Amino acid sequence: MKRRTALKHFALASATLAMSTAWLPAAWAQETIKVGILHSLSGTMAISETSLKDVALMTIDEINAQGGVLGKKLEAVVVDPASDWPMFADKARQLLAQDKVSVVFGCWTSVSRKSVLPVFKELNGLLFYPVQYEGEELERNVFYTGAAPNQQAIPAVEYLMSEDGGGARRFVLLGTDYVYPRTTNKILRAFLHSKGIKDSDIDEVYTPFGHSDYQTIVANIKKFAAGGKTAVISTINGDSNVPFYKELGNAGLKATDVPVVAFSVGEEELRGVDTKPLVGHLAAWNYFQTVKNPVNDGFIEKWRAYAKAKGLPNASTVVTNDPMEATYVGLHMWKQAVEKAKTTDVDKVIDAMGGQTFASPNGFTMEMDKTNHHLHKPVYIGEIRADGQFNVVWKTKGPIRAQPWSPFIAGNEGKQGL
Repeated sequence: MKRRTALKHFALASATLAMSTAWLPAAWAQETIKVGILHSLSGTMAISETSLKDVALMTIDEINAQGGVLGKKLEAVVVDPASDWPMFADKARQLLAQDKVSVVFGCWTSVSRKSVLPVFKELNGLLFYPVQYEGEELERNVFYTGAAPNQQAIPAVEYLMSEDGGGARRFVLLGTDYVYPRTTNKILRAFLHSKGIKDSDIDEVYTPFGHSDYQTIVANIKKFAAGGKTAVISTINGDSNVPFYKELGNAGLKATDVPVVAFSVGEEELRGVDTKPLVGHLAAWNYFQTVKNPVNDGFIEKWRAYAKAKGLPNASTVVTNDPMEATYVGLHMWKQAVEKAKTTDVDKVIDAMGGQTFASPNGFTMEMDKTNHHLHKPVYIGEIRADGQFNVVWKTKGPIRAQPWSPFIAGNEGKQGL
């Protein structure tokens, strides 16, 4: 009898345990909020995008250490579209439809962003895009935490034309052959026309992704510069920047002769280049690692500690850059919007994002515009130093509001909001 009673109790306990644990996998799934990370970790854009994946993971760890979001931990879902633009759309669909992420942080090139936009609209997903771009776009399902042209490209060219910037009157528009450089240069050409610059004083050159032979192009730049004070506007993206800057050094093309201002080259891209021959060439961004303020000091310290703890490649020499800062700010703003909305529901989070603010490493409190889904951002122009960092030589007094639709493109009047 004792044995039968014991077996009966054991069977009852086993059944109760089975019933109590049957729901655990589903419950565990509900205990996290999934965050998609959509960046190229291989291919020509890996040089720029890998660090954005890593800083997103660092920020997720930081948020989780602070208690997560709505009492739940964030769970990163990382995919690699491998610098293949159609694959970006496939991976975006996987994140939204299969992995059921609540938000995606990703893309670098505009062609990758254009590739995923139909997916985010179809599935009502939410994308945070952290890189400067050409504008001429405004989507309800996207928040743009990088710069619009009036927050980077236009101020940079104005600087080059000023006395402090060298007084350039001839321009080489050199870019990778895709939508961002071509549209940006269309805007810049119209802007230069408004300043009295003729087409004969503008040379426009494009190379494919992954291009590596810049000897002829740099030689032609030197010839073009013989016609008057010349500057190069570089919208080269990805690992092509390494051979381009190496060729500048080989050709002895110094910043005092023909300054180059880059819109897609920052601290990370210069890690693979001997920067001593490039001292004085320029980049325009909304953040540099060398910007001094307590928030940036903390950001850099956290990033270095994270890189060391995770054993990232070259952890002792890691740097921060503008798109990393924009990723960091975007993740924290999304967290704040979710907490304001009290849900991860995309429509409600979109409504809660407008007006969100965050103390940024760039030294200012960033604000998400309520009508155009862009951050108000300061503009910095920096000169390359021998150590691969930048000395800020010009900056705005404070953040400026983005103009997603350039006023230099006909028909854009009155199109600055959703």
